[in-house]
Amino acid sequence: MGFVQDYLTETTAIVSQLDAGAIEAVAKTLRGVRDGGGRLFLIGSGGGAGHASHAVCDFRKIAGFEAYCPADNVSELTARINDDGWDSSIAAWLTGSRINGKDGVFVFSVGGGNAEKRISGNLVEAMKTAKSVGAKVVGVVGRDGGYTAQVADACVVIPTVNAAHVTPHTEGFQALVWHLLVSHPLLQQEATKWESVDKK
Repeated sequence: MGFVQDYLTETTAIVSQLDAGAIEAVAKTLRGVRDGGGRLFLIGSGGGAGHASHAVCDFRKIAGFEAYCPADNVSELTARINDDGWDSSIAAWLTGSRINGKDGVFVFSVGGGNAEKRISGNLVEAMKTAKSVGAKVVGVVGRDGGYTAQVADACVVIPTVNAAHVTPHTEGFQALVWHLLVSHPLLQQEATKWESVDKK
């Protein structure tokens, strides 16, 4: 029980420290993208790629976005990695999708990317591409937020309460934040299934 209770206590501490204003800023930024006719591209690596794929479903179905996840097209993404390299893979995918100033990029990353340390270079280059055309960038990241926190129009940094659990807490809270966002009155357009079922 010791580890379980400690982990849950850490989780409670993170909830109490989450920056509600930052989450609200992400919601407002995303609302601007959608209402301006822009598309939403959700990106990440590893667990972040899995989150991006799941979140695309929610942003499309619940919040009415035209949304895409590069990791969902494994053939194209791996062809770009194989032929041209890892760092340019998502940026090239965005360029091929004709990303423009109306669009938005949503980043899920634990470290947020760090070009100097050569960590998540694919995400860094994707954000550079997005910013170069005037697209909005938002993210949910951990640690100090890395490159994402530096360049994003709005960013949620999951507080570190135990350095040994940065990754699991960050990835767990990424899911919490995006579900909060698609449930936010600024964004939600369709009722979710179990809330819309007649319980009589």
